[in-house]
Amino acid sequence: MARLEFAIAIAFALTLLALSSTASAAIVEHTFHVKNLKVSKLCHRSMITAVNESLPGPNINIEEGDTLHVHVINQSPYNLTIHWHGVLQLMTGWADGPSYVTQCPILPGSSYTYRFTIAKQEGTLWWHAHVSWLRATVYGALIIRPRSGHNYPFPKPQGEVPILLGEWWNANVIDVENEALATGAAPNNSDAYTINGRPGDLYPCSQTDTYKLKVQQGKTYLLRIINAALNNQLFFKIADHKMTIVAVDAVYTKPYVTDVVLVTPGQTTDVLLTANQAPGAYYMAARPYNSVPINVPINNSTTRGIMVYENAPLASTTPKMPSLPRLNDTATAHRLNSNLTSLVGAPHWVPVPRDVDEHMYVTVGLGLELCEKNRTCGGVNGQKFSASMNNHSFQFPTKLSMLEAFFFNVKGIYTTDFPSKPPVKFDYTNMTNSNNAALLFAPKRTSVKKVKFNATVEMILQDTSLITLENHPMHLHGFNFHVLAQGFGNFNPRTDRKKFNLVDPQIRNTIGVPVGGWAAIRFTADNPGVWIMHCHLDVHLPLGFATAFVVENGPTAATTLPPPPKDLPKC
Repeated sequence: MARLEFAIAIAFALTLLALSSTASAAIVEHTFHVKNLKVSKLCHRSMITAVNESLPGPNINIEEGDTLHVHVINQSPYNLTIHWHGVLQLMTGWADGPSYVTQCPILPGSSYTYRFTIAKQEGTLWWHAHVSWLRATVYGALIIRPRSGHNYPFPKPQGEVPILLGEWWNANVIDVENEALATGAAPNNSDAYTINGRPGDLYPCSQTDTYKLKVQQGKTYLLRIINAALNNQLFFKIADHKMTIVAVDAVYTKPYVTDVVLVTPGQTTDVLLTANQAPGAYYMAARPYNSVPINVPINNSTTRGIMVYENAPLASTTPKMPSLPRLNDTATAHRLNSNLTSLVGAPHWVPVPRDVDEHMYVTVGLGLELCEKNRTCGGVNGQKFSASMNNHSFQFPTKLSMLEAFFFNVKGIYTTDFPSKPPVKFDYTNMTNSNNAALLFAPKRTSVKKVKFNATVEMILQDTSLITLENHPMHLHGFNFHVLAQGFGNFNPRTDRKKFNLVDPQIRNTIGVPVGGWAAIRFTADNPGVWIMHCHLDVHLPLGFATAFVVENGPTAATTLPPPPKDLPKC
């Protein structure tokens, strides 16, 4: 492994030398035909919504600096938008995609073209639907390679392989979501997990629906792992093989050697895998990490694919199975989440901003909403499940997108009263508060935090015990952020600030806030517009688990949000 680390150091140096080269950027075009598709899985015939009749949808391959034009033709019966998860959208906030935030939906029978340039980013991102639960089947990889003449800051792999981890329901996912919202109960669990759209041979009728990867002994492969699952964090492992993490969320990291990876919904992890074992067959497998300390039903199944060495002896083709972490292995999850650091000086690396303009302490967690009169709902105490941040349960507008309201100065679409600290202080992670009625009911509001252009924002994201403690994957649109520190219990500014890494913290767009704990993040609001921050569990987002940042325009034309595209969908 020391040899690999030395090779990575040499590759990094060559990358720095190559930065002086120039290359012209390209316009890359794709057309997404989105429509319903009948598929057979798990002994069922199901109707899904898919892009170009494939699951996952098409991979998009571009180079840093390229401009992407994606023509989306909505032939499905549902409203639709596409979000380009992790793309910074520098001065192109109209293309970000979350419905009613930056645009109104593309109606059935309509079309829209997303146009944006991807600059100052390299690595693995992805795209997905951002209306209701459609992203269960409407998703794909977005791979950004270095410009021509530039190199990775690690040895060039002999192959690159997207690994998209997904979640499958036999039922129509829109029906599953609507039933949960109507009853106020938790939605039905998924029926399977998938690797590149295939559930694997542990599920019924799936012996031939198993993903297979062929490798050559001695060669190194770059696996681009994406968690596209709706509601579950996933451990991923390959039998008898180590992996070296070299990037997360399209930001390079110091090489980190591990035999298991954890990805929350929304996150990506790039790993180098060397096929250095005896020729044979080896399972790659993924199963959930469930942090909830109470007995909540969960899909505790395992998806697996097969990695097969070329020219493997027939006698060795029975694959070896990896030993995956326990379902509730928080110790392993925290080790994997907290030990990564960024690769200082790598392409597009950004140092930690030191002067903070906005200090925010934000509680995150579940709650309740009153059931309609003369009804009994399916949540705790006969009420409806809800969610909130700082006791504000986010409600999406329906008459106009928030970004249009910002640009045209339209009142009444959102308010700028999202609090920078919890309105009520309590012992946030004490489970005796899990059913405290005085804390469980948060008002429904479209409230945002307004910040000045180029302001540095520091957020302490604090889990709460309301209903239950849980690890919450939080995703911020429009920005990457530095993860300064993570810990358990209530954040203590006197002692926990001493733990902040201000030198080389990992840089992400999605962070799993530790169960019963906190995460400290920091970013510079250098992109004017409206940017939502939300829990990336689709079971929670419709319940109000979100807020948004309204970033004011800067002092020049180059730092002012341009007008919306003429073909932007209308509400």
